[in-house]
Amino acid sequence: MLIKRTERHARRGALAGALQGSSDGALDRRAFLRRSGLVAGGLATLGALPLASVRKAEAGPPPPAGAQVTIRKNICTHCSVGCTVVAEVANGVWIGQEPGWDSPINRGSHCAKGASVRELVHGDRRLKYPMKLVNGQWTRVSWDQAIDEIGAKLTAIREKSGPDSVYWLGSAKFSNEGSYLYRKFAAFWGTNNVDHQARICHSTTVAGVANTWGYGAMTNSYNDIRNSKTLMIMGGNPAEAHPVSLQHLLEGKELNRANFISVDPRLTRTSAHATEYVRVRPGTHIPTIYGMLWHIFQNGWEDKEFIKQRVYGMDDVRKEVEKWTPDEVERVTGLPEAQVKRVAEMFAKQKPSTLIWAMGQTQFTVGTANVRASCILLLATGNVGNFGNGANIFRGHCNVQGATDLGLDIVTLPLYYGLVEGAWKHWCRVWEVDYDWMLSRFDSKQIMEAPGIPSTRWFDATLLPKDQVAQKDNVKAMLVFGHGGNTITRMPQAAKGIEKLDLLVVGDPHPTTWAALSERKNDTYLLPICTQFETSGSRTASNRSLQWGEQIVKPIFESKDDYEVMYLLAKRLGLADRMFKNIKVEGDRPVSEDILREINRGGWSTGYCGQSPERLKLHMANQKDFELVSLRAKDGPAKGDRHPHALQHQSAREGRRQHLPRPLRRGARGQAPRRQHAQGQPSGRRLLFARLGDQGRLPRIHLWGAQETRLGQRSHRGRESGDRAHRRQQSRWRVLVD
Repeated sequence: MLIKRTERHARRGALAGALQGSSDGALDRRAFLRRSGLVAGGLATLGALPLASVRKAEAGPPPPAGAQVTIRKNICTHCSVGCTVVAEVANGVWIGQEPGWDSPINRGSHCAKGASVRELVHGDRRLKYPMKLVNGQWTRVSWDQAIDEIGAKLTAIREKSGPDSVYWLGSAKFSNEGSYLYRKFAAFWGTNNVDHQARICHSTTVAGVANTWGYGAMTNSYNDIRNSKTLMIMGGNPAEAHPVSLQHLLEGKELNRANFISVDPRLTRTSAHATEYVRVRPGTHIPTIYGMLWHIFQNGWEDKEFIKQRVYGMDDVRKEVEKWTPDEVERVTGLPEAQVKRVAEMFAKQKPSTLIWAMGQTQFTVGTANVRASCILLLATGNVGNFGNGANIFRGHCNVQGATDLGLDIVTLPLYYGLVEGAWKHWCRVWEVDYDWMLSRFDSKQIMEAPGIPSTRWFDATLLPKDQVAQKDNVKAMLVFGHGGNTITRMPQAAKGIEKLDLLVVGDPHPTTWAALSERKNDTYLLPICTQFETSGSRTASNRSLQWGEQIVKPIFESKDDYEVMYLLAKRLGLADRMFKNIKVEGDRPVSEDILREINRGGWSTGYCGQSPERLKLHMANQKDFELVSLRAKDGPAKGDRHPHALQHQSAREGRRQHLPRPLRRGARGQAPRRQHAQGQPSGRRLLFARLGDQGRLPRIHLWGAQETRLGQRSHRGRESGDRAHRRQQSRWRVLVD
């Protein structure tokens, strides 16, 4: 049970009062310790308490007489599983919470973190009103004053230093509509300096998997894992990071008598459920996978027909795998030959087999290579494109998949269209703005089509000499919506970067590290933006289930939702008429349903077509009709429809797939890595703790492998430069191991 700090103090006071009134010789703490010692004194004191001080536990009071209790559904904001939260609301107050019993995803279950989400709306630690830092002191200001001053400062910075001098840092806690609107705002402002938590989370997955079969996401669903005969978890600990998802894995294991393989340096809570625990040395994913492939090729366990029909370039893979003999694999990974062979045979022969991973594979300097090696294993064994197999990638935040899809990324416009001229013209047609006007918003056409600066190096763009930043000027201002400040390894440099900014705007339900990390004295604004439970919109779970969240209660205190704050700012900057031309605005709040309709008009690349608000609401209202494993409605108004889940199993059924390995880096082969090859960083997700600085909005910490950007140095990020990772034809699978 989570106890609020105020309640804890109150309970301590009540206990102290009971102790003082228990006898003529009252026991204070000093006398307690002096007279009898801790244990004896404790027993004596409890025995002296009057019976009246102990009462029977009772349920909370019912709603006031005559108050109507309304049931509303939303989605848990802690992780990417997509659990339904059922809220009971009376007189505008969230008075009760239940898990979604009809949801095919969480089926009436919550983890400890999900069970506590109602606390986010009770407001003990919420930012109550806009605040401004003046001479080192936080001062309360009105929304009108905050928006007016921020708009004026942004305009002045743009006129002096250009649009790229403002950095737009978004959030995996946005709804899909909020993510899209934030990326659209950055485009209308005239910059590609827009990013979010996925940069240090699963950008390596997106790059690796997108280069394999065209779309960088989980291929199947949590529920479909119930069809698997072999489950291998390498680089994940769902028992703690995604607790509710484990029910699908464990039930599949029991019902199918499935193999449950855990590959992990630690014996985790997930490993405790395994039928085969593989204790591997940290950072040796690629040698482990290639060691398995050595046995698979040597014994002819590969899926020859699948490779013949759908994969080419596998001969090059064989040549690379030949180097990874059992002796070499054991030297690098510490795994005995017999265990590697046994696991390889299970994965190749007892199919369907699925490979599950999370940040344990991605948060390495060779994260993209880890992901590509995993894809090689799936293709070599024919374990992709069907029920019960595939690459099942458990992402972190509740909408990190949707935020990535909708373009909170330095290398693409919404839905992976990239940054080439054709992509800009497409979205200009959707937005009904002239392409030449959009071009005029940028410093140049070259900048318009070039990747922005990754979120892991924004502070370098403030600290480096101006001639080392390939844009008009250094970064002078930051707008940070729903993103923690402690998301990188170079915190001292980040603190210096914050201090050098001319303007810092932080929008979040709670004060975060951005407010305290540096020694700033002025020109910092904190804007109270409400949680996703106080607004409406869709979110995409890790398995790409799109679900609609209703507004449970109105924003508390003076907070506003993301849509309204963006609209007010756009209106102050003179962009609202163009930005919201086809989006209905009620008061000052854009209608989330209309934003999703605009997404559908422009999204022809990744399965977001047809995900109308009406359809999503229909599914949420009739969750009971959806079958547990297939996620298809067997009855009711949505009969025959699939629980909003795009693209499942489609990739493997179209065309041939390409396989082109490249030599592995030294750090990936187990030799002593270079100093910049940082070891993988822990994400901090535990069963009862998510290391939160705000509304569950804290991304993982890591230093990525190097890629060129507009900065004058090598950039640590997980994506390929430019649009290459997103321009692969979906009819080809491509794996480049580097």
